[in-house]
Amino acid sequence: MSTRRGFASNPRFLLFLYMLLFSTAILWITYMYGMNCDASNGPPSPISKSVYLELEKLREKLRRYETPQGESSVLPVIYAITPTYTRPVQKAELVRLSLAFLHVRNFHWIVVEDSLERTTLVTNFLEGCGVEYTHLHVKTHEDYQLKANDPSWKLNRGVDQRNAGIDWLLENRVKEGVVYFADDDNTYSLQLFEEMRPTQRVSVWPVGLVGGMRFERPIVSSSGKVTGWYTVWEKSRPFAMDMAGFAINVELFLSRPKARFDIASRRGYVETSLLTSLGVTLDDLEPKADHCSKVYVWHTRTEKPKWKQEERLIRAGQPSDPSIEV
Repeated sequence: MSTRRGFASNPRFLLFLYMLLFSTAILWITYMYGMNCDASNGPPSPISKSVYLELEKLREKLRRYETPQGESSVLPVIYAITPTYTRPVQKAELVRLSLAFLHVRNFHWIVVEDSLERTTLVTNFLEGCGVEYTHLHVKTHEDYQLKANDPSWKLNRGVDQRNAGIDWLLENRVKEGVVYFADDDNTYSLQLFEEMRPTQRVSVWPVGLVGGMRFERPIVSSSGKVTGWYTVWEKSRPFAMDMAGFAINVELFLSRPKARFDIASRRGYVETSLLTSLGVTLDDLEPKADHCSKVYVWHTRTEKPKWKQEERLIRAGQPSDPSIEV
């Protein structure tokens, strides 16, 4: 297990550094050209006006990143558990996720590899990604490992890895926060994390590009209660939603420490296996995203690379340089 805080995990530091360098340049211009940059009197020339406007933009960006005094200590931490496995697009998927996670306050990324050991690729990536993280690994039980030609839906994937993330939370006595299962083949809006942060028990929202539809979502009554599911496939499932469509308050895991995903669940019932073991009912669900009318997460999935030319080079005994990490 590896846990650490990545370099420059606070974007305010980078923004502060940028503003410091920019302000130094402004002072140099002022000295060289004798401009009057007193913002209180307004910009007196076209050059100083452009500088003034640029500074205003930077001030606004800094204000967006500022956390009111004392807020960071009470803001619930989001623990995002991401199962991942070795494949050609793995690093590209993780890079995309990290670029979003960098902008989420009070965020801890639990990355769990489907592997007998931590791989060099993921280890090096996490050390430089800038996000606070924990790096775990657990190999999927051999009875549930997909064969080379198996369709991706044949067996439940990522189950042992998600359960390992839950184990870590309990073993490290995490007492409060929100747990989210952030698969590496999704795309996340920053708004999603602000929606889930105040979760009391289980919060829910729509997921785009999933289930063979434009979106799936919980159906919400006029009184704000979840009454069913807008989906086509297996509508009778107790919780007919995608893994990306809910978050859970840590306290639920503390109250039911044995609750886990069931890898032997029927296809499409993995989410239900966890939520039922936590004792969750429809009444416990908290609709987010404007009564589940807005989409903030998409099941995009990176296209599998077409390596016809690479395969030709391999057959010719001239593969591309394996030392170059992709």
